[in-house]
Amino acid sequence: MPIDVGRVRPRNVRPWWITVAVMVAVLTGLTVAVDRAWGPLLSADKTVAEWAHDLTYGHGGFVDVLLTVRIAAAPLTLRALLLVIAAALAWGQAWRLSGWLLTVVAVEWLVAPAFKVALDRPRPSWDAPITTVGGFSFPSGHAAGGGMFATAIVLLAVAMLYRSRLRRTLCALGLAVGVAAGLDRIFLGVHYLSDVVAGWLLGTVIVLTGWLVVMRPGAVLPPLAVTDAVGARLSRFAVIVNPVHTGDATAFQASVAAAATRWGWDAPLWYETRADDPGVSMSEQALAAGVQMVLVAGGDGTVRVVCAELARTGVAVGIVPLGTGNLLARNLGLPLHPAEAVETALSGQDRAVDVVAVHGDDLPETCFTVMAGLGLDAAIMAGAPDELKARMGWPAYVVSALRQLRHPATWVEVRVDGGPPVRRKARTVVVGNVGSLQAGIPLLPDALIDDGRLDVVVIAPQHTVGWLRLVLRVLRRTRRTDERLDRMTGRRVSIRAEKPLLRQLDGDPVGEGEELHAQVLAGTLLVRVPR
Repeated sequence: MPIDVGRVRPRNVRPWWITVAVMVAVLTGLTVAVDRAWGPLLSADKTVAEWAHDLTYGHGGFVDVLLTVRIAAAPLTLRALLLVIAAALAWGQAWRLSGWLLTVVAVEWLVAPAFKVALDRPRPSWDAPITTVGGFSFPSGHAAGGGMFATAIVLLAVAMLYRSRLRRTLCALGLAVGVAAGLDRIFLGVHYLSDVVAGWLLGTVIVLTGWLVVMRPGAVLPPLAVTDAVGARLSRFAVIVNPVHTGDATAFQASVAAAATRWGWDAPLWYETRADDPGVSMSEQALAAGVQMVLVAGGDGTVRVVCAELARTGVAVGIVPLGTGNLLARNLGLPLHPAEAVETALSGQDRAVDVVAVHGDDLPETCFTVMAGLGLDAAIMAGAPDELKARMGWPAYVVSALRQLRHPATWVEVRVDGGPPVRRKARTVVVGNVGSLQAGIPLLPDALIDDGRLDVVVIAPQHTVGWLRLVLRVLRRTRRTDERLDRMTGRRVSIRAEKPLLRQLDGDPVGEGEELHAQVLAGTLLVRVPR
């Protein structure tokens, strides 16, 4: 799993230190208020404690849950989990991250108990306690461990995972554990609210302070000489950008220039696509200038054109996805945030992937990298206008699909690797170089972008209920095929329809036609991916 601490390494440390300073100030205020027995705080603590005790007492099931949380989110348990993660990081030679985690665990282990002894605050006292615990009350050791655990998990998840459901799940899980560790103590009647808040603050401050020290600018990611797959130093690159998608072009250009300096690249050459040229001449100019990498910033259409020009040249392409679908970036696991994508292109490594040569009647030979479709698939792409995509993003395709559900079926013949034709009355035929659509829908579950093969799916539902069944089969990754959902694989695919149908390449409509012929060009495109 690639670790990119650049995503959470503070380039401007001031806001981070201000955040830590505010937390320290609040923690100090709580400590002084507890030490001086400040009336309003004590009154608030007592009110919350009595409310929580009344809510909990006598509810055996709730108490059992709280006692389970007490064990699962105990400081020793959370420290042990973080130590296991630190060991795993050390095994993966992420020494600085491992050292950071070991240090913050050790500091929290020492500071939280010492804090308690220094304040010497008694725990809440009850005539009918829910449970009994010895020791002092301020700050809560469980809450300190929870704050440390939650903050560390969030930072590690962001550093180790690109934007994804898994990253969001881990962050949410870490935060949930931290919150539960503290609230559990209030409802068990063994800590006051101020104890728990102080514990959360203490654990979080320890982790963030350690992170700022370890990840200070220059400490982790000094400017490096970036090399290609054979170790040759890379320095010259070009940027081909679709100005429709960049938003603040000046800010984008400045961010790319700063990243180039940070990673040891020369100042880039800049080219903008035009309505009459989506990237062909720009790619030719970049190649003529002798660049070693082209950074393309735009939607799937712009990316497809540039990739088609760079295939079989040995010049790598870095992808900054700015479109609606961004299917190539999603299937390669590339970051979707522009700043992260730029960093990956400039600091990453080359990966050889397949492209697909395609032609047809009234369709000159070109290439695609994601999918080509004929029939309903292309109608959906054509039916999602730019205004709708700009307003809704990829759900615009869902809206378009609902409008196209009654798209008529047409007889088609599909021939794979010169074999006998397969005849189907289909709504759509898709030829894929990758497997997943937006939202991770596995339309072609066996498709890989570097396996040297094409995957074909022929979709032929009869009615609305048939559509529902097909959607369920796709989502379940069902391998069974029949005349309603047929899959094939090979190196060459030819499709012929009995009448002209809409066609699309990587989401861009390319006009109507009766034929589509595709052939995989294995390993002919170099794409920049994380190290």
